[in-house]
Amino acid sequence: MAGSAILPRIAVIVGSNRRDSINRKLAQALVRLGAGKFDATFARIDDLPMYNQDNERDLSPEVVRFKNEIARADGVLIVTPEHDRSIPAVLKNAIDWGARPWGKNSWPGKPAFITGTSPGAIGSALAQQHLRSVMTGLGMILLGGEAYVTFKPNLIDEDGDIGDDSTKKFLADFVDRFADLVTRLTPAATQASAA
Repeated sequence: MAGSAILPRIAVIVGSNRRDSINRKLAQALVRLGAGKFDATFARIDDLPMYNQDNERDLSPEVVRFKNEIARADGVLIVTPEHDRSIPAVLKNAIDWGARPWGKNSWPGKPAFITGTSPGAIGSALAQQHLRSVMTGLGMILLGGEAYVTFKPNLIDEDGDIGDDSTKKFLADFVDRFADLVTRLTPAATQASAA
């Protein structure tokens, strides 16, 4: 029956803890592009304690909340800046908590779309490559293709949408393919849409 499909749930992780993060703005714009294709929830990572294996036996409420958000998600959208040619510390910390304790890795089998923006010409490419290596090793199913976005003043308009038409079309293709990948790999969404 049309309109009765259950939309897949996406956890959105922004790899920056800046209040005015350009990657948060990009993530919000991508969620708007995906409206009607998935339900998105932003997973907070800036309040997670620094990963320490000594604390794995008694996980903090923040870690439990984060791991539950990832567990409930059908897919994960990661939008990250690049820090010193790699992944920001706040993001790596969240990834480590998601992968631990031993035997309770939250990442395997989750489809993911990795992107990000920076003012530099290569638009967070090195961070994304590093992140792809890490997340593949943790068992995620990554959307193919590379979505490096150079941040320019008109990238996000006053309404929070992608302001540049060619960039909007480029990113809309990724969002559409990501939504399709998550839907194909989510039994509940697939069963509901087939009913």
